Amino acid sequence: MLYYLFDYLDRMDVPGTGVFQYITFRSGLAIILSLLISTVFGKKIINFLRKQQVGETVRELGLAGQNEKAGTPTMGGLIIIIATLVPVFLLAKLNNIYIMLLIVTTLWMGCIGFLDDYIKIFKKDKDGLKGKFKVIGQVGLGLIVGCVLYFHPQVTVRTDTGNTNIFATNQTTVSAVPLEEKSTATTIPFFKDNEFDYAEVLSFMGDDYKDFAWLIFIPVVIFIITAVSNGANLTDGIDGLAAGTSAISVVALGIFTFVSGNIIFSNYLNIMYIPNSGEMTVYIAAFVGALVGFLWYNTYPASVFMGDTGSLTIGGIIAVLAIAVRKEMMIPVLCGIFLAENFSVILQVAYFKYTKKRFGEGRRIFLMSPLHHHYQKKGYHESKIVTRFWIVGILLAILSIVTLKLR
Repeated sequence: MLYYLFDYLDRMDVPGTGVFQYITFRSGLAIILSLLISTVFGKKIINFLRKQQVGETVRELGLAGQNEKAGTPTMGGLIIIIATLVPVFLLAKLNNIYIMLLIVTTLWMGCIGFLDDYIKIFKKDKDGLKGKFKVIGQVGLGLIVGCVLYFHPQVTVRTDTGNTNIFATNQTTVSAVPLEEKSTATTIPFFKDNEFDYAEVLSFMGDDYKDFAWLIFIPVVIFIITAVSNGANLTDGIDGLAAGTSAISVVALGIFTFVSGNIIFSNYLNIMYIPNSGEMTVYIAAFVGALVGFLWYNTYPASVFMGDTGSLTIGGIIAVLAIAVRKEMMIPVLCGIFLAENFSVILQVAYFKYTKKRFGEGRRIFLMSPLHHHYQKKGYHESKIVTRFWIVGILLAILSIVTLKLR
């Protein structure tokens, strides 16, 4: 909203208002504003949740200090959602298709998580929203995102940035004329010729195979959104873990988004240029500020938990950001913590069922899953586990960023 106000003032030649045209300036304002909202108003939201008796019901898992957390306010994901959306509505171009998709993702996944938390707390059902309904919600979002990214005319890419036509204007500034096209191409990390088009999977169908690329692209989008949102949900198990690791991953995605949405940087780095995607940097800045501000209250000992309201929303946003900037194949590295948490549960359950069928008794690979509970069982303090997971997350984020040039 403020963007449009200052855009109008700039066209009226009001001095200084043109600064709002710069993504970097608006991103800086977004992160400051979201930090202020999450830290200043976060306390008011926590007090409101406590007054409404929105407290966490902790299952008995035999972990040290676990019972002390009973009654801690949950649904703190509301802080993250509010602190993200307010700066976005004020500072972003709301008619940008990527911004609209991210707003829909935030509200959609936030509603699913809120409903899950509501059932757990007020309906006294510890299982919350049934798993099949969660999956239906995730698949529904994936279908929306996949269809928009495939069919919407504003979603285009250019992979041959090295051949961009550069010319000088009358003001001697350098401009570029990108040859934009609809495409289902994505980026394969660590390879020099690192573009892969999902449509190529259907090349056996004849000359018109690209017309059916949606048969591959949309299911892939659905799978990624479902997997990443569930991974974030599983990671939210100890104080500060999900918010901290997510903030690290989102910062890396912010760098990818900024360079992919800038014709000069994408040309220099020889990466895919994605028109209009740079605007997502404003959203990402607000999201990072909200996550860091939430950590003010969520670090050990936590004053509030994000609940599924926050964790499902975080996972959905990260997935959509990665897909939109064509870096979804980077997710196993960039979101390695989520992947490890997911696989620890899958391996634990699969091995338990296999050994129970084979030997008559179920055996376990980990002392407890998800993975962070395994280390708790080994006697590590929560703070040490979280800090080490953050360090691993930082290393993975750096490795992901390095792939811009390391091929």
